[in-house]
Amino acid sequence: MAGETAPKTASPSEPRLRRSLGLTLSVLYGLGVTIGAGIYVLIAPAVARAGAHAPLSFLLAALVMVPSAAAFAELSSRMPRSAGEATYVRAGLRSDMPARLVGLLVVAIAVISAATVSRGSAGYISVFLDVPSAAIVTAVVVLLGALTAWGIKESVTFAGAMTIVEAGGLVLIIAIGAAFHTPELFERLPEAWHGLGDAKVMSGIFGAVLLAFFAFTGFEGLANLAEEVKDPAKTLPRAIFLTLVIVTVLYMMVVWVALIAVPHTELASSDAPLSLVYERVTGAPPGVITAIAIAATINGIVVFMVMGSRVIYGMASQGLLPGWLGAVNGRTHTPVLATAIVVVLVLALALAFPIEKLAEASSRVTLVVFAFVNAALLKLKLDRVPAPEGCFTIPIWVPAAGFAVSLGLLAIEFYAGGGGSGGG
Repeated sequence: MAGETAPKTASPSEPRLRRSLGLTLSVLYGLGVTIGAGIYVLIAPAVARAGAHAPLSFLLAALVMVPSAAAFAELSSRMPRSAGEATYVRAGLRSDMPARLVGLLVVAIAVISAATVSRGSAGYISVFLDVPSAAIVTAVVVLLGALTAWGIKESVTFAGAMTIVEAGGLVLIIAIGAAFHTPELFERLPEAWHGLGDAKVMSGIFGAVLLAFFAFTGFEGLANLAEEVKDPAKTLPRAIFLTLVIVTVLYMMVVWVALIAVPHTELASSDAPLSLVYERVTGAPPGVITAIAIAATINGIVVFMVMGSRVIYGMASQGLLPGWLGAVNGRTHTPVLATAIVVVLVLALALAFPIEKLAEASSRVTLVVFAFVNAALLKLKLDRVPAPEGCFTIPIWVPAAGFAVSLGLLAIEFYAGGGGSGGG
């Protein structure tokens, strides 16, 4: 392709990434990077905007996310390479410059998101430990960076275990809410769609959609594990869609239970909405949910570090960054140098910026990347570039819709001057 630099080909003697992830671990990774800690705090502002219609806002946000998810599913099946987004843009737009830009933006998303979650993690851990926040952030980032460098199976297995814990926290909220409020969960369902023709109600719903959208970001990180997944052309599309479906069901049920258990106004003003729900329903101290929130944040840090280091490795292996950045350790079969760079950057940002600024930056950059990726697939289809045999494919209107939605949400977010935290 014009303007491309030939990808670096590893010699047989060079250590390579190991394909050790099946569908289960891939989905757990996807859930971990998507759920993250976002839903544990996003319920309150979503309810403040949409009230009883908040579950509908989360459903609409998931539907808005579908075109981009489908685009990532086809592209990861067409080109199962690390640094997925950069690879896709390079192939679709036939230029190194936008590919390099998008790759660096994805690294920025991973680093900023990991820094954001690191700050959040320190807040939760400080509930149990009376230690300065900076010390907690430093210890958490360094220790989890070492885990990330240890091995992909070890990193993703740990992240998978933490994902089960954080998803278990959401299931716990759903279960106790159902146990204590079973009749109300069904009797009050009409409230979720009552008054949909009212302009004020619709404005609140769409305002919450913008917030809820960011709780769904993160699944795209699966594309960057392509060289460590077994049969990626089939596994990655399945993992992406399974992740989106599971997350949507969990989010909608948790938000509805929270609305039933706690009055709208009180829930909307809470800094720890799920802890409030747990405490209100059970009458017990919210220590359990706080501990789960710690697991959620730790998990988010690991998956974002994995994502960032794999993008650097992938870009280096394709000639978009200096080759030495793609070195793979012979013992761990992981890109240790790339991981170390990510750890240093995460620590620097986490210690220098407040959590709100970090989250807003991550959200905006994510929308820019989504627009580029959808544009790349759209261009491939317009140019009638054939997909490999057995590849997952989608109609041409899907990436066109994803491109329009990404730019539209970015424009709305910019115009409104608002921000939201990413899913991770």
